[in-house]
Amino acid sequence: MPTAVGDIFCAKLSVSSAGSCPDKSRIGRFLSGWVMLSGLIFLILPIIFNHMGFNEEIARRRTFGIISHPDAGKTTLTEKLLLFGGAIKQAGAVKSSKIDRHAISDFMEIEKQRGISVATSVMGFNYQGIKINLLDTPGHQDFAEDTYRTLTAVDSAVIVVDSVKGVETQTEKLMEVCRMRKTPVMAFINKLDRQGQDPFDLLDEIEKKLNIAVTPMSWPIGMGKSFKGVYDLFQRKLLLFQPGKTKLSDEVLQIDDLAHSALEQEIGDSAAATLREEVALITGVYPEFSEEDYMNGKVAPVFFGSAVNNFGVRELLDCFIRIAPRPQPRNTEVRQVKPTELDYSGFVFKIHANMDPKHRNRIAFVRVCSGRFQRGVNYHHVRLDKKLRFSNATAFMAQSKEIIEEAFPGDIIGLYDTGNLKIGDTITEGEKGSYQGIPSFSPEIFKEVVNTDAMKTKQLEKGLRQLMDEGVAQLFTYELGSRKVVGTVGQLQFEVIQHRLQHEYGASCRFHPVGLYKACWIGGDDPKKIKEFMKSKHRHIAKDKDGKWVFMAETKAWLQMVQENFPGVQFYMTSEL
Repeated sequence: MPTAVGDIFCAKLSVSSAGSCPDKSRIGRFLSGWVMLSGLIFLILPIIFNHMGFNEEIARRRTFGIISHPDAGKTTLTEKLLLFGGAIKQAGAVKSSKIDRHAISDFMEIEKQRGISVATSVMGFNYQGIKINLLDTPGHQDFAEDTYRTLTAVDSAVIVVDSVKGVETQTEKLMEVCRMRKTPVMAFINKLDRQGQDPFDLLDEIEKKLNIAVTPMSWPIGMGKSFKGVYDLFQRKLLLFQPGKTKLSDEVLQIDDLAHSALEQEIGDSAAATLREEVALITGVYPEFSEEDYMNGKVAPVFFGSAVNNFGVRELLDCFIRIAPRPQPRNTEVRQVKPTELDYSGFVFKIHANMDPKHRNRIAFVRVCSGRFQRGVNYHHVRLDKKLRFSNATAFMAQSKEIIEEAFPGDIIGLYDTGNLKIGDTITEGEKGSYQGIPSFSPEIFKEVVNTDAMKTKQLEKGLRQLMDEGVAQLFTYELGSRKVVGTVGQLQFEVIQHRLQHEYGASCRFHPVGLYKACWIGGDDPKKIKEFMKSKHRHIAKDKDGKWVFMAETKAWLQMVQENFPGVQFYMTSEL
């Protein structure tokens, strides 16, 4: 072959010149090697460029959750972030009788009636070239488990604090979850348009109750009726906004230097002097912002503002896209998976049925952890050990959805499901390892389900099954008598279940209180001892929705006595044994 190539080259050379031809074989080998190398380069270059584009897509993604105590303004802040991101043109107002619209992230009918969020909403938008995936979580303590599950799917969190009420109990609990997972957090102190606590006192309260150091990144100018704006300590500039509850204000005044005389002209002598004094005090008391400490969950950057009036929100967002973590590695039961790995993997952290009342669908919310998800490709369901094909993958903007062709690490996608997927399931390109599970906690309140319409028994069973798959509550079915008992964290969950059963499934029921203390999942190394225990306590044995054995303890004292009498049996307060 090289000689043949050399013959062709020499023939061309003889035609074009009178010179003699060099060694044909050597020329042929050289030209053949060059042709092969060129072909190899053309094959490799697209792969290199494709991988570079893949890494760029990962680098520009930020996935975070907004968490808070109820009524701190979390959903309102969510809407204003969407406004600045250009994702919506006008926001609703939560629990406002003057504005007929409702918060765009609250799409369930019961949320609109009560003015609270009872389910996690997912929203994606772009801001300054960064793809932001935002998860708005329930604030009410009765729906804490949904928030706990959501925190497994984010890389960072923003905690909203009411400037009037300060840090409340539910916020402390949520911060504990963030601390356990070493999730970086930022704080937004909201409602500065109302007369609240002193800003320095609020910072002290955050440090004490949330057990984390703080670094102010912006500072309020006044409070309540005298609230004029915020000074951005992060970018060293003053930004003043005009109040506007439903539309984004474009009137922004920038003063880069606090010593500038224009400061007095805009906010007055007294406010200007106070701002200079407080900024000087902040510089002396609080350490400079450390991005490393923030990423390790040791310090929380703090911003002040009024979400409903657009004050301080842009500063939060501008800082967030600069310092918030990119998609992070995650652990499976086998190994740690990096987002830059080419093979796709992800896990289900939430399931919601009937998001659109006109179409009885069931959507699984999946966090993409590695690789590139592609619509229509067969992926491996680890728990079922079988292939599934998802032809209608969607991206979210609250209740709005759009079909997508691909998704990258950090993205939250919705997969239409017929019942194959459960919370905690892992979907991969073939690897067997599952992402570490999302446990269910033992409920606080137990009530027996009583069917009030025998003609709608199938609808009731279907509704209960789907709502339990969503994680709205937990269902326990007794082995003896097949009694069904629903366990929840709070009373409000029973109202949500009844409402949704009636309006989404056409079924009705009532709940009869039962005297139970805890539902304990059963485990142990000796099957014989477990069998003896279950035979002895068969009247108190039930199964959860996944078929796991559960001991229904009536009192704390009785549970302790049973544990002492059956030392070979383990009793777990979470379903993740």
